[in-house]
Amino acid sequence: MKIVATIEARMTSTRLPGKVLLPLERKPVLEHLIQRVRRAKYLDEIVVATTVNAADDPITELCKKMDVKFFRGSEEDVLKRVLFAAKSAGADLICELMGDSPLIDPILIDQTITNHLSGFYDYTSNFHIENTFPLGFAVQIFSVKILEELDRLTDDPVDRSHVSCFIYHNPRLFKLHQVCANDSVYAPDIRLALDTKEDYQLITKVFSALYEQNQVFSAKEVVRYLRENPELLKINGQIKSKTIEEG
Repeated sequence: MKIVATIEARMTSTRLPGKVLLPLERKPVLEHLIQRVRRAKYLDEIVVATTVNAADDPITELCKKMDVKFFRGSEEDVLKRVLFAAKSAGADLICELMGDSPLIDPILIDQTITNHLSGFYDYTSNFHIENTFPLGFAVQIFSVKILEELDRLTDDPVDRSHVSCFIYHNPRLFKLHQVCANDSVYAPDIRLALDTKEDYQLITKVFSALYEQNQVFSAKEVVRYLRENPELLKINGQIKSKTIEEG
């Protein structure tokens, strides 16, 4: 079984355009993300799922520089883009990751993969039904066959834009499993997904504090640092996550 991480990344984000290539400690966000994902033990390959838009050419250039596979597909039909990206890498199992997660922890990736393989699950994530980790550490696992099934089952624009939402909105059709945070990383109140300039300011603070000592610092270290410095959470504390319908 070949396990492939797909990373969705594009330059035309509505709230923070170009966010995946913003600098963090002298490297683009996406470069940090890829370097962290590469540390996961149970992944066989990474493929960046970007779009055919010319605006995303810099993403493919970074992939070439880092010797990482990429696939270019539809901006709107993300389901199809991720499916074809995974198939281009010969995947059996997809580990779906987001380009707005520069703090992603390879330990959590491995934990979600091993949980998925421990039972006969169709879908495993670390945020559904209830998010117990900080926002920005999402990992989802499902097979290429499941995604092919979704491609046949739904034409709803929301489902096509949000790759896996048809799965967890239809629990009678699929066997779902969730990985929950332990006490050291339980922090659903902390927002570390990169979607606004305030998110970027907070994530920059975290990198500035932790990166020099350990370039692949863990989710546990991040949560501990922010619990010890709670005033930092005010930076993006008023930001609301977009609804599924908003994209």
